[in-house]
Amino acid sequence: MNNNKRVKRARAISGFRLEVEFEDGLRGGVDLSSRLFGEVFEPLLDEKLFAQVYVDEFGVVCWPNGADLAPDALYDRVAAGRGKALA
Repeated sequence: MNNNKRVKRARAISGFRLEVEFEDGLRGGVDLSSRLFGEVFEPLLDEKLFAQVYVDEFGVVCWPNGADLAPDALYDRVAAGRGKALA
């Protein structure tokens, strides 16, 4: 994985969205509201669990229930403008 695509910070914001910042400074929001389905991700519809998002030592966005998001895919989504830019 390209180290620039490692997530530096992730923060849950309203509406099951994440604000993410990458090692290279790229920053934006990603709306996950329509993607929280299946055995691993559906529990994240609990706002308290969703808010427990953290970044592990490899720059991967994770939750305590074992759900995680690939930083490369998040990066590409934010870079392409599919994530909402956040001020």
